[in-house]
Amino acid sequence: MSATTPISRILLMIIILAAVGQMTQTMYIPSMALMADDFQVSPAMLQAVMACYLIPYGLSQFVYGPLSDRFGRKPIILTGLVIYLVGTVITLAASSFDMFLLGSVIQGAGIGSGGAMARTLTRDCFEGSRLHRANSLVSVGLIFSPLIAPVLGGFLSVHFQWQASYVFLFVLAAVVYLIMSVYFQETLPPEARRRDSVIKSYHHVMSNRQFQGYLICLIAVFSGISVFEAAAGVILGSTLALSATTVSLLFVLPLPGFMLGSWFSTVIESRWSASKSLLLGSVILLLGALIVFVPGVNGVITIETLIGGAFVYFMGAGILFPAATTGAVSPFPRHAGTAGAVLGGVQNMAAGFFTLLAAKMNVNDQFSLGAILLTMAVLSGLGLLLCRRQKMVPDLPVTA
Repeated sequence: MSATTPISRILLMIIILAAVGQMTQTMYIPSMALMADDFQVSPAMLQAVMACYLIPYGLSQFVYGPLSDRFGRKPIILTGLVIYLVGTVITLAASSFDMFLLGSVIQGAGIGSGGAMARTLTRDCFEGSRLHRANSLVSVGLIFSPLIAPVLGGFLSVHFQWQASYVFLFVLAAVVYLIMSVYFQETLPPEARRRDSVIKSYHHVMSNRQFQGYLICLIAVFSGISVFEAAAGVILGSTLALSATTVSLLFVLPLPGFMLGSWFSTVIESRWSASKSLLLGSVILLLGALIVFVPGVNGVITIETLIGGAFVYFMGAGILFPAATTGAVSPFPRHAGTAGAVLGGVQNMAAGFFTLLAAKMNVNDQFSLGAILLTMAVLSGLGLLLCRRQKMVPDLPVTA
């Protein structure tokens, strides 16, 4: 990226690129009942849409990351957006649920480029505390977009058909393609591009225990959020029989928690240390999971504890995301694309797996959702224990 390019423009382009993929993940949620009627499937089966989207979204990042280290970031971003647009056309033309799922798979496979680059571009452009602050802002965008998307999706489903959400996504992706084509300047110059063996590059990144621990933490946190987004739609819309508009509005309420947590993460890191951010985030994450889980043990479902617990859980996630992401990618300035691909790919694959598992388990009550959130909170803490006191390993060139 040119030295004259404002930092705000860099971050804005990263956020809008990532927003396409994140909004696709949840925009359909208020329309689940309408879609189930159209495709003649049960509402619980609509949870499979998120899994079919997230798994290729994660897998494709393993391809995009090393390719971006070799050929640069910009061509990878533009190629992925074209594939995403093709997948969106298929979802709009789908005459069966299976065809719709195919379109979701192609969407995920395409926009996976944005998922990988959102983590890679910040490492290209920032270091140290600036990298932590940049990751805080990007993480807000990553969470803000999938939570605000149901509000827009709910509005479109009420005033139009559910397909209107996918028309919006097509237009959004096309606009982002034009913006990236015209304004985005390559952040990886030709002289810095890698020619290492892909397998050895992945081994170099994945063998770092610090990276492993932060990755486990991020997998658990992101999976908990994804399961909440999928299962809460069923609980609020089907179990509690709330309207699409009400469901979409309730989805927004945890968002301030994440934004507050992200702000706390930056303040704590600058005044004390990243380790303090990780400790506080872990405690708050666990507390949020318990707020959801404990009433569910007695078979109770209340909007207050469901959404209130999510608010606290999202606050913990907001603290953990930038701190853990920065800790994971910082050791790899020479392999930022590969490290970003592993982070994004594994997170989303795992989230897709747990979301699919939740769909198979028919998670439609507060107890089962709370149990999953509690499990993820504990797993996150175990991941952080794994990387504790791990020495920093220099990011040396890998022999091809």
